[in-house]
Amino acid sequence: MREDTVNMMRIVSCVAVLSGIAPTSLSQEVLLDRLRGHVKHLASAPLEGRGVGTRGEDLAIEYISGEFTKAGLKPAGDRGTFYQAVPLVMVTTGPTATLSFTKGDKSTSFKIEDEFAGVSKSQQSEDFDAEAIFLGHGITAPEFGWDDYQGVDVKGKVVVVFTNEPPSDDPKFFGGTALTYYGRWTYKYEEAARRGAKAVLIIHTDVTAGYPYGVVKKLKGAQLRRNANDGHALAFAGWLPKNAGNKLLASVGLTVEEALAKADTKGFKAIPLGVRIKGHIPTTVQKIVSRNVVGVVEGSDPALKSEAVIFTAHWDHLGLGKPTPGLSNIHYGALDNASGCAILLEMANIWAKQNPRPKRSAVFLSTTAEESGLLGAVFYAANPAFPLGKTALNLNFDTILPLGIPESVIVSGAERTTAYGLLEASARKHKLDIEPDKMAHLGYYYRSDHFALARGGVPAFSIFPGEKIKGKSAEVVQKLHYEFIAKTYHTPNDQYRDDWDFTGYPVLMRFAFDIARDAANAKGLPTWRAGDEFLKARQMSGVK
Repeated sequence: MREDTVNMMRIVSCVAVLSGIAPTSLSQEVLLDRLRGHVKHLASAPLEGRGVGTRGEDLAIEYISGEFTKAGLKPAGDRGTFYQAVPLVMVTTGPTATLSFTKGDKSTSFKIEDEFAGVSKSQQSEDFDAEAIFLGHGITAPEFGWDDYQGVDVKGKVVVVFTNEPPSDDPKFFGGTALTYYGRWTYKYEEAARRGAKAVLIIHTDVTAGYPYGVVKKLKGAQLRRNANDGHALAFAGWLPKNAGNKLLASVGLTVEEALAKADTKGFKAIPLGVRIKGHIPTTVQKIVSRNVVGVVEGSDPALKSEAVIFTAHWDHLGLGKPTPGLSNIHYGALDNASGCAILLEMANIWAKQNPRPKRSAVFLSTTAEESGLLGAVFYAANPAFPLGKTALNLNFDTILPLGIPESVIVSGAERTTAYGLLEASARKHKLDIEPDKMAHLGYYYRSDHFALARGGVPAFSIFPGEKIKGKSAEVVQKLHYEFIAKTYHTPNDQYRDDWDFTGYPVLMRFAFDIARDAANAKGLPTWRAGDEFLKARQMSGVK
């Protein structure tokens, strides 16, 4: 039998697995082998951690576009290709960078990386010497009656803040236990820049950030290229670990814990630190053009095929790092996010083989520079293959731990959309519980690519397995998640393993497949519920 005929039979078997037709053990086995193969290849040493602007990028996107071609997707990138060029700069802080603060005649220096890290947002070398002021969480949220900037002019100053936001159990106050965008580190930098601050230093704690300082201990990062209309940029967007935060806050007799308690208290008032912070930030800037990979399966309805559902997963990871004793210098990114890419590729493969095809089209987007602030997704949202006002739904896959067969799913943010009924129906069909996100206080909703689409008004969310895993207790699953964050996340330990159990991936795929297919065949487009932060953007895109 010819090889292409065999492959087609295997694909038809995989379609059967996802569409609810009784699967054979072979079809399940083939799908699992294909998923495992994608993860293993994308996380292999030759791809060198899939760093943006590197040989690893070239190899990763060639592989993904090759799989899109095999699946029969139509190129939706630039000039008839699968590639959408994303103009970036790689900004690197030099090893001679210094940061210190002075009070009276005494000067205290911070050690680069160990006690401070960060990059210039102006995309040039910077020297500054400015007053420092502690702004708590650095939030202005009039709808919650909160303004850390009230009565304070921070123009030309160094703003010192915590990430996260005031704790709450009240859904009407900062969303209750779930973190809002006000709590994200990106917001802290954005708000201070809007107000003309010279620099921002975020004091890191494991509790407020949700991950170790090692995750943010970086002196290099991709940024979208600036232009003349981009407004004021920070000379330095940095982080201080807890020990450095204690040194700085001691200038006003506070510890990190005491300062955080003040920041969490309603009525907080900014505290001038009575010091000047001096920074020397030598910066090199390399212009690069990275690429999203975009493919389309055209819908079957002559009118509705101009609208689309979109599936996303970022291909990039951290690339090569500094050699560390006992560890590779490759950040392989097997789970973050070769796992999501594997699901995206097989969803594309199976979606394209449907007969009849759904009425609306489907976009399959593998993004660049997610690790640098969702940059590829942000660029796509500004330059979409289908207008965002004609994009029904975004389903995102990012860091899917292979723990076995899930009996519950987490779809944080979906409950805020009118598409939630589709999720409930699919969950019932596949005997899955929809589980509240117990990590919502860490703001995972705002930490992956779907957020860029949501800001453009598209109902968007990620799909994760919940804590109910067949044959495992919730305690064991929680422990595995915490161990991943503490020991594996954004480290060279994120390597492919032959003993990983991928049997849960098809379960998530079936769940997502039915949601997307129903959205692609629905009469109208979903939107955000009344009062949601993204509803205005949806309405402005033309969806009522």
